[in-house]
Amino acid sequence: MGINHNEIMPEQDEEGISPVPEPQTWNKKTVKMLYKALAHGQSETIARLVAADLEYWYHGPPPRQHMMKILTGESSHTEFKFKPRSIMAIGDRVITEGWDGFKTYWVHVWTLNKEGVIIQFREYFNTWLTVLLRASETGDEFPVWQSDPWERLHRSLPDLVLAI
Repeated sequence: MGINHNEIMPEQDEEGISPVPEPQTWNKKTVKMLYKALAHGQSETIARLVAADLEYWYHGPPPRQHMMKILTGESSHTEFKFKPRSIMAIGDRVITEGWDGFKTYWVHVWTLNKEGVIIQFREYFNTWLTVLLRASETGDEFPVWQSDPWERLHRSLPDLVLAI
């Protein structure tokens, strides 16, 4: 199972050679494919991209668990639309964020295995998130990503730190 990387292969250069992308590039493209499949209700594509035993974690108001409801088929892809405003890959993780007006802000952290299948999903709804990268040699942590919701200027959001 997994994705067919030929579907998302980058364009060739002037000599007709396709550069071999870094795993982070594949992971980012895989997550982009997932959002596109979600937006169009393409359940077969979603099933190829997401592991059947997906590990899921959620932080936010219980009625706002939109993504899990879409992934499990409890609600349709038309009830809540996820439009990522930013996508960043860090190792085996892809962080996406989006917002819709002043009341809806979300961050998704997707973890992919070496085969390009999404195996873990963390959803943060109306939460300010800081992601830290932990250096294995020293144990030091370095900030690598932070939420950027424009509506933060207009209201308060709870803060969380995710160490990877």
